[in-house]
Amino acid sequence: MTPIAVCIVSFRDPEQIVTCLDALGQSDFAEFEVVICENGGEAAFDALVAALPPTMPGGQPITPINAGANLGYAGGVNVCMRARPDARGWWVLNPDTMVERAALGALVRRLDRGDCHAVGGTLYHPGGMVQGYGGQWRPALARAVSIGYGSSIDTPPDVAGVERSMNYLLGASMLIGRDFLATTGPMREDYFLYAEEVEWCLRGLSRGMRLGLAPDARICHGQGGTTGSANAVRDRPRLPVYMDERNKLLVVRDTTPAWLPIAIPASFIMALLRFARRGAWRQWGHAMAGWRDGILGKRGMPPWLR
Repeated sequence: MTPIAVCIVSFRDPEQIVTCLDALGQSDFAEFEVVICENGGEAAFDALVAALPPTMPGGQPITPINAGANLGYAGGVNVCMRARPDARGWWVLNPDTMVERAALGALVRRLDRGDCHAVGGTLYHPGGMVQGYGGQWRPALARAVSIGYGSSIDTPPDVAGVERSMNYLLGASMLIGRDFLATTGPMREDYFLYAEEVEWCLRGLSRGMRLGLAPDARICHGQGGTTGSANAVRDRPRLPVYMDERNKLLVVRDTTPAWLPIAIPASFIMALLRFARRGAWRQWGHAMAGWRDGILGKRGMPPWLR
């Protein structure tokens, strides 16, 4: 049987990749292979290759690819998917995840039921708190809400209710079926980082695709392990704050532009509540730069990263 392609985007952190693969190697579903796109340059690619085992414990191949430049998260995912065009499906997996043994098998079984075209699982933080089963995008606020956030990993979700409510999958773990990719197309690379999965799923839904949940696909996610987005508010670096504010307005622009006149002031107020009222003035400045550039429709890698 054609294997699932596990697609991982790396950026100068081979130790994190190895930890992710160690957990994946315990999977009870063996029909997969791994493709890793390194976005961090030649030296980072060499370090990644040196750290990787030749194969997974079950003999599954590992293919590292040098992107040649920082393509962003969506660009790296697209590189991985293009490298395996005949895969049975593509499991987009963050490098800061540790998957449980039954995760991939549960995702595949849900996809194989045939009534959905892409599947998410149960993402949880170390300690057992649920990060989300899926997401609900609210265009009027230009904000994404994780369904189930804060609940216990031991409390079973209302799967049918989640599937009715969610309109995007959480980007740290998404099993993408062949029909979804053929109908929706690849991720938008002009987002560079953040919210690309929201736009992707909304685009798919607008074209008749459906999203599913496999609650037994449990994945521990060290959220923000690469970008620092999980740091305390006053410690968050420039990149995640800027990209988060910019790209959420891009999602509104690209999917429901009629909501922009409401979303622009609403997102300003939401950022004010998040940063300014907590005295996180440096982060407030980064947020306002992203908010401004989202209004202007600026895309791609921020110029100060080049």
